[in-house]
Amino acid sequence: MTAAPFGKAAAGKALDRLIDLARSDTGQARRAANFLLAWWNGEDCGHFPIADLFGVDATIATHITTIIGFLGQHEGAIYPDAFGRKAEMIELVGRWRDFADEDG
Repeated sequence: MTAAPFGKAAAGKALDRLIDLARSDTGQARRAANFLLAWWNGEDCGHFPIADLFGVDATIATHITTIIGFLGQHEGAIYPDAFGRKAEMIELVGRWRDFADEDG
């Protein structure tokens, strides 16, 4: 029996691969981080421009669409911390977004 293409296990593997990529320093890494951070908190971390898919290879696009497929099958919000990835997401915010205190 094979795993569902948009099941939680597949989404978790895709999430892990995107996090690993977003920890690197490439154009594809930036696009993966944009996607992950938009999912995490689009209001504060920025949204994911759909045109960013044009700048990633097919494997990375598949990881993104796997997560979107998983999210689309569920009512209500599911975030990366549902996969136990809160610490990794906080790390990516620190790496890719500059939220310096404007008062300090």
